[in-house]
Amino acid sequence: MDAAGRPLPPPALAALAGAGLVVGAARHLAAVPVPAGVDTVTLGPLAPALARLAAAQAAGVAAVVLASGDPGLFGVVRRLRAAGLPVRVLPAVSSVAAAFARAGLDWDGAVVVTAHGRELGPALNACRALPAVAVLTAPDAGAAELGAGLAGWSRHLLVAEHLGTPAERVTRVTPEQAAGRRWADPHVVLSLAAAADDAGTTPAGAADDPGATPAGAGGAAGCGGTVGPVRRDNQPAAAPAGGWALPESAYRHRDSMITKAEVRALAVARLRPRLGRLVWDVGAGSGSVGIECALLGAAVIAVERDPTAPVAGNAARHGVDVRVVTGDAPAVLAGLPDPDAVFVGGGGTDVLTAVTDRHPDRVVVTLAALDRVAPAVHLLRAAGYTVTGSQLAAARLADLPGGSVRLAATNPVVVLTGERP
Repeated sequence: MDAAGRPLPPPALAALAGAGLVVGAARHLAAVPVPAGVDTVTLGPLAPALARLAAAQAAGVAAVVLASGDPGLFGVVRRLRAAGLPVRVLPAVSSVAAAFARAGLDWDGAVVVTAHGRELGPALNACRALPAVAVLTAPDAGAAELGAGLAGWSRHLLVAEHLGTPAERVTRVTPEQAAGRRWADPHVVLSLAAAADDAGTTPAGAADDPGATPAGAGGAAGCGGTVGPVRRDNQPAAAPAGGWALPESAYRHRDSMITKAEVRALAVARLRPRLGRLVWDVGAGSGSVGIECALLGAAVIAVERDPTAPVAGNAARHGVDVRVVTGDAPAVLAGLPDPDAVFVGGGGTDVLTAVTDRHPDRVVVTLAALDRVAPAVHLLRAAGYTVTGSQLAAARLADLPGGSVRLAATNPVVVLTGERP
C-alpha cells in the first residue's frame, strides 16, 4: 500500500477481489475494499497469521497480505518466505522513498536501517557514522530516542509522520528538539549531516519545529546541495576504495607521532569496525586509527587532549565524519555514549580502567614501553577480558646509494587485544 495514499493499482485490486483470506494491520484492512464475506486476520503477533496463511495455501485458497510500501525492505516478505509460503509481491512506494520525496531530496547516497523489532544501537550508530540515513522506527525507538543519542553530532532530522494521510507532516528539527517531544507512530526519520550550503534551511514541504504544519508535495527549493555522496561502489559503507593501513603520509602528524601502518593494520582488524558499531579512539593524535574505522563504516569518537591536534583536519581530508572530543582522559570519557570497541593509543592504567568500566566488547591497546605491558594485561584480565597480544617489529625497505636497498627498522610495539567472552 502506497505511503503517498494513492488508490490501489488494478493488479492489487484484482488480487483482493479474488482472495479468500486477507491479512493486514487494522489501518490497512480499513483502507481497502475487502470483498464481503472474505475472512480477515488483523495483524498483531505474526505467528498466528502465518499459520492461517499456511492453512489457506494448503487448502488452495488465495490469500492477500497487506503491507506498507515495499514489503521486501525490512518487511513481511522475508518472514513469509521463511515460512515456506509462495509469494508474489506487488510493491508500492515505500515510506522511505516517500519521506525523501516529501523533503525534495535525492537519496542515492543514503542508507536505510531499521529500529523496528531490534535494538536501537546499530541504527543510531549508522546515523552517527554516515551523512544520510533513513531510519524505520518503532514505539520507543524513534525520533526522540535517536535525537537523544545524536547529541554532540552535527545532524538535523527530518521526521515524517502519518505519511499518506490527511495528518501527514514532515518536520525539520535538531537532535535536541527531537528528543524533547513526542512523535506520532508510525514515522520515518531522515538523519542528515548539516552541509555548509543548506545550514538553517528547510526543505519545501517541511516545517521547522515548533508548530509544524502538514507537508505538501513540495520540491527541493531551499534545500541546497545533496544529502550525501553518490555511492562509489553501490554500497552504503563499502570498504574504502583507497584501502586502509594507509601510509603515514596520508595523515598530518607531528614528529612522527602516529600509529604506524603495520601496527594500524592489526589494530583496526582487532577492533572489527563496521556499520552499526561505535568505536572510541582514545589518545587519537592524528586520528589515523579512528579514521580508518570510520572508512569501514563505524561511528567514531576521537578523544584527544590537545585542541590543536590534526585529527579533525585528517578526518575531513578522508571524507569521514569523526566526532572529536577534546579533554583529558579519563575524566572526559564519562559523558560519552557506550562504545562497542575502544582503541587506547595513549594514557596510563587509569585510562584503561575507565575504558573497561564501560564494558566494550573489544579493547585494543598499543604499548611501546615494555614495563606497561604486564599491568595492562592484568588489568584487562581482572575486568573479565580474554587477552591476546603480539609484538610487531617491522623493517621497511630504504634506498641506499648506488641503487641498493636496505631494511630500516621501526620501533617495536606491543598490541594487546581484550575480548569479552
